Amino acid sequence: MIRKVILTCLMFISTISLWAQCAMCRASVENNISEGSQGLSAGLNSGILYLLATPYLMVALIGFLWYWKSKKKDAGSLKTESHSGS
Repeated sequence: MIRKVILTCLMFISTISLWAQCAMCRASVENNISEGSQGLSAGLNSGILYLLATPYLMVALIGFLWYWKSKKKDAGSLKTESHSGS
């Protein structure tokens, strides 16, 4: 299981930069590029990628906290069982 998680993380880290845009944003960027301005397109693409990554990071954080809390709870229940058995 840990091997799959590590492999998935490496795949996400090693990907080539992806640039995605909606149709209206694309038209705006193409208009600015034709006028010689590259700054808006780079900022827009970075913003889109930031908005794309945020929900996934939040879900990963919630999953990690849930896992950590359940492990902590399981460890606590094992300690109480060992003390009550003596």
